[in-house]
Amino acid sequence: MHEKPVALVTGGNQGIGLAIATELAARGFTVLVGSRDPSRGEAAAAGISGDARAIALDVTNAGSIAAAARRVEEELGRLDVLVNNAGIANGGDTRATTLEGILESGCPSRAAISDIRAVFETNVFGVIAVTQAMLPLLRQAPAARIVNVSSRVGSMTVISDPAYPMRRVGGVAYGPSKSALNAVTIAFAQELARTAIKVNAMCPGFTATAFNDHAGTRSAAEGAREAVRLALLGPDAPTGTFSNDAGPIPW
Repeated sequence: MHEKPVALVTGGNQGIGLAIATELAARGFTVLVGSRDPSRGEAAAAGISGDARAIALDVTNAGSIAAAARRVEEELGRLDVLVNNAGIANGGDTRATTLEGILESGCPSRAAISDIRAVFETNVFGVIAVTQAMLPLLRQAPAARIVNVSSRVGSMTVISDPAYPMRRVGGVAYGPSKSALNAVTIAFAQELARTAIKVNAMCPGFTATAFNDHAGTRSAAEGAREAVRLALLGPDAPTGTFSNDAGPIPW
């Protein structure tokens, strides 16, 4: 059994995922930097101080997920932290690299059904598939943590408030996919409530990444802060919650 605690961060080769991986490595974890593109994963891992290793992982590909789980089992024997960070804002609409483009690509009356399906494939079904595959390894850890990277635009309470300025950004694809992810978080937390595994969701805030053409107002390190906190929760901490670094977010 590997001596250090082990963390896997999906979509860990850039942005918030890379910041999460970097911080966990600094805290003594062996960090697996998940990336669809192995070369980008290798480059990202090479830039992290500490024990960081690239792992090929496409969360929409069953074979890739199974291969990643086998590698973790064979090389490390367990998984202490799973951060489900990989996500997309649109299903291929090339205009959706700015806030205006994201709004247009998610417009309920015009969004392509194929694009909506693609968003759910990554943001919801990918999380379920990866979590299911990694659960046997998480059960091998003394007190594993699952952190799902969600968004305030997935909160029904928040987006129904006319005073919330970003309430239309989620559209009919991204926002609803995060609402579904929140429900998935609760479902796993309930199933695992009698174990030492805690499952929580977090919002990184409006972070400057390629996701929004770097228009965000927070740094990647700031966006990673709450995910890292949840990854390090103690035994008496809650499970099945939704929060950011300012506190709880209503469902």
